[in-house]
Amino acid sequence: MNREVVIRNCFKSWITKDSDSFRNSFANDINYIESWGPAYRGIEHVVAWFETWNSENVVLKWDVKEFFHTEDVCICEWYFECECGSNVDGFNGVSIIGFNDEDKITFVREFQSKTPNIYPFE
Repeated sequence: MNREVVIRNCFKSWITKDSDSFRNSFANDINYIESWGPAYRGIEHVVAWFETWNSENVVLKWDVKEFFHTEDVCICEWYFECECGSNVDGFNGVSIIGFNDEDKITFVREFQSKTPNIYPFE
């Protein structure tokens, strides 16, 4: 399967709250580090995080802006927006995503950039 399709399906599963589609994106030994620090090792922990987070919050958008590829890693730039309680927040981000030979995600390292950007010298 095309790695860009795997990533898009993974992001979409957050919006649709589809834990089966989410689980199918990953290798069993997945290592996932969120942009603000929490880390999850193994498919069971990653799925538990997904289900817990989605029981309390809503992803409104997770839009891919651009992909960059190497042999077994994809770098993906994106915009993420969610509703947590009564707060809506969004930010830009980049994920470094590793794949195995079966096009399953083996690791994710997320990085975020707050929005809106400010230009202090303008």
